Amino acid sequence: MQKFTIGKNEAGQRFDKFLAKYLPEAPKSLVYKMLRKKNITLNGKKATGNEMLNCDDTVESFFSDETFDKFTASASNNVSSRTDMSAPRISVTTKDIVYEDEHILLVNKKPGVLTQKANPNDYSLNEWLIDYLINTNAITREQLKTFKPSVCNRLDRNTGGIVICGKSLLGIQVMTELIRTKDIEKHYITLCHGDFKHEGRTEAIISKDDKINKSSVSSDKNTKGSEIITEFSIIQKYNDACLLDVNLLTGKSHQIRAQLSAFGNPIYGDKKYGSGKAQSDKVENGLKYQLLYAYKLIFPASDKLPKELSHLSDKTIELPVPEYFQTVINRLN
Repeated sequence: MQKFTIGKNEAGQRFDKFLAKYLPEAPKSLVYKMLRKKNITLNGKKATGNEMLNCDDTVESFFSDETFDKFTASASNNVSSRTDMSAPRISVTTKDIVYEDEHILLVNKKPGVLTQKANPNDYSLNEWLIDYLINTNAITREQLKTFKPSVCNRLDRNTGGIVICGKSLLGIQVMTELIRTKDIEKHYITLCHGDFKHEGRTEAIISKDDKINKSSVSSDKNTKGSEIITEFSIIQKYNDACLLDVNLLTGKSHQIRAQLSAFGNPIYGDKKYGSGKAQSDKVENGLKYQLLYAYKLIFPASDKLPKELSHLSDKTIELPVPEYFQTVINRLN
């Protein structure tokens, strides 16, 4: 017999969702069969799988040790094996943490760092998060078998700024929902070419060509694709350039970059969406990354937050413009 006690990072989800993580190699049909036959029980009783789990619930399974090891093999193999945080494989350190509590962590991601894996062997911010939490004893390797901390929003590899990370199941669930419902404001700062003339709220259609990993934007609402909504505010105008605050109301791939390119105002340093003029501009000389930076988050009022996260009510997290960004602005000045 195997016994598992539900903790805070397993509570609040359906029993069958938990079992999919607890026994990842067990066929779903077999799991339901074991529930019907009481070979898997919840609090010593027969369960159907649609029960919502609470802290201190007990799960018992009646498998041979060999069978149980077989059903949990991938959960054990997926646990990070790194223990030496003194030699990180990506340029993220504890100094990049801009906010942390029991449930969430905000990281200032540098350009060039992957938010999530693109290939199986990649080491991304998501893997760094898990290693950080293990090394600070916020989570154990055993707990990782049934719960994985995760980033909640993504930034392009070459875009820097704030990434929201969930440390607990509640943190992940709440942040993901706030992003989905647009109740958390995500502001970017960017420097674009030309005299920007589209200040205010814009709506358009975006479509992506996955073969070349590039999106296109159209103002024609009959175009096939997804609706995007973006708010632009001018912070400063320069000679043939504009510094903008961008409030991202929808979060589609390359939304800001493709939208500004469609306006004829490509972002400085954007090799994928920049114009020929942009790429030859001497102000951009030596610029490795596009000047797009997720610099501010505004959390909603307390009525949108559970009591465990009520301390985030109306909280604003704002970072200064990074040095590589300011260098180009100084050239314009």
